[in-house]
Amino acid sequence: MKRLLVRMLTFGVFITVLIALVSCGQGPSTTATTTSKKVFVVGYSQSNNAEPYRAQLNLQLEYFMKKYPDLKLLPITDAHQDSTTQVGHVQSFIAQHVDVLIVSPNEPAPLTAPIEQACAAHIPVIILDRSVNTDCYTSFIGGDNVLAGEKAGQEALQLLPNGGNVVELQGILSDQPQIDRDKGFRAAIAANPKIKIIASREAKWLKPNATTIMQQWLSQYPKIDLVYGQNDPMALGAYLAASGVGKASRMKFIGTDGLAIPDGGIRAVQQGQLAFTNIYPTCAQQAAEYAENIVHHQSVQHRLTLGITEVTPENAPALYKQYYLGS
Repeated sequence: MKRLLVRMLTFGVFITVLIALVSCGQGPSTTATTTSKKVFVVGYSQSNNAEPYRAQLNLQLEYFMKKYPDLKLLPITDAHQDSTTQVGHVQSFIAQHVDVLIVSPNEPAPLTAPIEQACAAHIPVIILDRSVNTDCYTSFIGGDNVLAGEKAGQEALQLLPNGGNVVELQGILSDQPQIDRDKGFRAAIAANPKIKIIASREAKWLKPNATTIMQQWLSQYPKIDLVYGQNDPMALGAYLAASGVGKASRMKFIGTDGLAIPDGGIRAVQQGQLAFTNIYPTCAQQAAEYAENIVHHQSVQHRLTLGITEVTPENAPALYKQYYLGS
């Protein structure tokens, strides 16, 4: 009887140990399966961080990407307004096989081929603001640039009811936003034949370029009544040049961008430097949302056009508070 009892106890211990060993072997594997999570990598090629609008776009994209824990935004590349450099950046993201590629093209033509390369590699592509010469992308997100130009032109009609001389500071001439803003502005001011555009030049969206051009115009033209800068930095560059020679009070300045930052367009309207601007959307929030939808195989619009908001001295304080992200 004792021998039988010993054998039964020994067998019971053996079974207990065996169960424990099997459980230990399965535990980590089961845990790894339940906690594993896919992270999707997003690459963003920016055309030029030196433009305040684009620097703010970068900050907002980083901010909104954090709303989606399964998206990983790689360090944003800066092409420094050089299309050849940007082509290299895009091709590098393709070589890394990112899950989503976002591109703000410096110019349409040079960036068309690398966008088509991404398409051929089956990498979803989101184009922001500036177009390319192909439809082989997942989505284009941008504001209504013709409307932005029209709104600026309508404000010019109000500011110059009796007509006047206008100078226009243009972005990169091949960029679609420049083409559309020019088109909208000229169409609007055509309502008053006494408003004349006496000069227009490419300032490439940059404040220093606009300051230099405006200095030249101030020497060349004795009477300038209004400056239309296709973005706020160019309009403010012109204001700086006019202020330097004591002529800023004799003319009006109109821009577009309406950034809610201390040196942006909304504050400039509040301070009386700009008579008017538009809030042109950075598209960052929509880009982050679309990236999340794409990686989860949810449908997105092939082309999404966002609205704009007029900024006047009356509504500027409220708009600044509404759009300011803080530090």
